[in-house]
Formats: sequence, C-alpha cells, structure tokens
Amino acid sequence: MDLTNAHWRTSSYSSGNGGDCVQVATLPDAIAVRDSKRPTGGHLRISRTEWHDFLITIKEQAWT
Repeated sequence: MDLTNAHWRTSSYSSGNGGDCVQVATLPDAIAVRDSKRPTGGHLRISRTEWHDFLITIKEQAWT
C-alpha cells in the first residue's frame, strides 16, 4: 500500500526534538504505525479493532 500521501501524526506527548517517536496515520480501513526516525523504513498496518484494543490496554495499564 502506498502511504506517500498519508497524514502522519506524532503524539502531543512527544518532546518534538527529533527523539524516538511513533507516528500513526488513519487509513480508510486500518491504522498505520511507523518509526519517525525511519519514515521510509516500513510500517505496521493494524485493523481499527486491534488499534482500539491496544489503546484501551495502554490506558488501563497507566492506571495500575
């Protein structure tokens, strides 16, 4: 899948100084995830359900 025109975004919690960041892009049927240091180095494509479950798990872990 060509993601050249995908709108990649970085977390607002990122320091913004070129550090180690994960970026995400919303696709019509999935979520794409990549390393900001290697934007052409490949990406993960995750279903919207898997992404939702991942975020719920992260939020739950933050409170334990």
